[in-house]
Amino acid sequence: IRERALKRENLILEGKVKERTAIVVAQKEELAKKNEDITDSIRYAKRIQFAILPETSPYPDTFILFKPKDIVSGDFYWFTEVGDKEFFSAVDCTGHGVPGAFMSIIGHNSLSKIVKEFGILEPGEILSQLNKEVLDTLHQRSDARDIYDGMDLALACYDRKGKFLEYSGAFNPLYLVRDGELIETKADKQSIGRSAFKTDAVFTNHRIEIKPGDTVYLFTDGYVDQFGGEHRKKFKYGKLKEIILNIQKEPMTEQRVIMDQTIEKWRGDQDQLDDILVIGRRF
Repeated sequence: IRERALKRENLILEGKVKERTAIVVAQKEELAKKNEDITDSIRYAKRIQFAILPETSPYPDTFILFKPKDIVSGDFYWFTEVGDKEFFSAVDCTGHGVPGAFMSIIGHNSLSKIVKEFGILEPGEILSQLNKEVLDTLHQRSDARDIYDGMDLALACYDRKGKFLEYSGAFNPLYLVRDGELIETKADKQSIGRSAFKTDAVFTNHRIEIKPGDTVYLFTDGYVDQFGGEHRKKFKYGKLKEIILNIQKEPMTEQRVIMDQTIEKWRGDQDQLDDILVIGRRF
């Protein structure tokens, strides 16, 4: 009687195990399918995001080092021309991945709108207007006013006729290399869209006379914040300045390769921490 009862219990347990295993397998397959659908959607979103970004710079002797952390990126670069003025910018939106990609679309469209439609051509004024545009787009549509997304960026405008460069930055500086010396133009310490709803934020406009052979660099913080090396520390700005000075004899295309190889070697087996974007231009 005990043996028969034990066999019955074992059969019941085996049936329950098979039933639960089948449920787990079905759930796993359903989850895999959902993940596949989500990934496919994000990959298609990448095609849309990259469609608005030129594959190469429209300006001579210019490189773009662009390394998204995820499929889509919160960093983006922006180029446009108005008359004799050549605009270029490296922008770092809040976060990375899908949320950052949404912000990058807002930022890219807003910059184009400000310059092309509003006719604002001074970088400092452009950033002030961009701050208003981002706040209007995000916060006025949130009754709770609980959205604190924004962007940090470096924006430069080269005047071909006057041979001068104007720059304005939200946390992200501009590096200029001239005659073997690196000169840093510091940014304002305030972000676009994250100034506690301060729509009247003012950004400093810097003017730099450009000489033949000058090289300028705009970048987001992904490069300097990357962990790696022997002691798993951040790359930091000091090393970035050192690399930039060491590669000045190289053409811009080779500079891009060296900067890419350097950060990859530094990263090693560490995960990429953030989106990486560096723009270099020689005049």
